[in-house]
Amino acid sequence: MSKVEIKTADAPQPVARFSQGVRKGNILQVAGQVAFDPSTGEIVGSTVAEQTRQTFANLNAVLAAGGASIDDVVMIRVYLTDTAHFAELNEVYGEFVTDPAPARTTVYVGLPAGLLVEIDALAVVD
Repeated sequence: MSKVEIKTADAPQPVARFSQGVRKGNILQVAGQVAFDPSTGEIVGSTVAEQTRQTFANLNAVLAAGGASIDDVVMIRVYLTDTAHFAELNEVYGEFVTDPAPARTTVYVGLPAGLLVEIDALAVVD
């Protein structure tokens, strides 16, 4: 079973040597997505809520390109730049994730200027 690169114009193109997603068999790993508009490369939004919505739009585009959806996601990792953003992120997160919710890890990191959140996901496709 070979590893397949997942690419879509509906999510930002990587600026370094990595794939938007990689699928091997029924496992799909989506690389960390941020709030870049895929058509302009500009950051969408200045709040965690706005950026989280765009980040999920990008994440969902890569999932779809790999033959999956958010319902197939078993693990999500969220990277925030500030602990004060947790509640706002969590509220928007609930707009996209349904029960049973995927497992999740949230860590606090430094991101490039202007970015407040990054999210990656692991999906298992039936």
